[in-house]
Amino acid sequence: MEEKKDIFDRIMGWGFLKIFEPFYKKNKEMLLYLFFGALTTAVSFITLGIPQWLLEKAGVSEGVAIVPSNIISWICAVTFAYVTNRIWVFESRASGKKEIISEASAFYGGRLLTLVVETLMMWVGVSLLGVNKWIMKVIASVVVLILNYIISKLFVFKGKPKN
Repeated sequence: MEEKKDIFDRIMGWGFLKIFEPFYKKNKEMLLYLFFGALTTAVSFITLGIPQWLLEKAGVSEGVAIVPSNIISWICAVTFAYVTNRIWVFESRASGKKEIISEASAFYGGRLLTLVVETLMMWVGVSLLGVNKWIMKVIASVVVLILNYIISKLFVFKGKPKN
C-alpha cells in the first residue's frame, strides 16, 4: 500500500528539492512545526498591530494597550496554529465530536499557559523595561514557540498514529 503524500511531501519531490527529501522525511514534524510556527508568528504580529494602533489612537498608553492587543493577537494565532498543527504537523487522527473537542481543549489550554507567559513577558518588557514592543514580541515568540512544541508533542497530540 502506497503511503499517502500531503502537499509538502509532493513539493519535496519537485526537481532540485529531491536532494533534500531524505532530510525532510527524517525531520518532517520539526520542519513543518517551524514552518507553521513562523506563519503563526506572522499572524500574531499582524494581528497585534491593528488593535494596538487603535487603542493608542483612542488615548490608551502603549504599556496598557499591549495587553488587550496581545490577547486578540493570541486568539488569531492559536486558531491558525491548531488547524495547521492538527492537519500537517502532528497529522492528528482524532475523529468524532468528543475526540476533537478534547484535543482542541487540550491545545487551547496549553496555549493559555503560554499566553500568560507571553503576556507577562510583553508587559514586563514594554512597560517596565522600556523594550520596543516589536523586539519584545520577537523574544517572547521564540520562548512561546519552544514551549508550544513541547506541550503539543507531550500532551495534545501524543501517541497519535501517522500514516
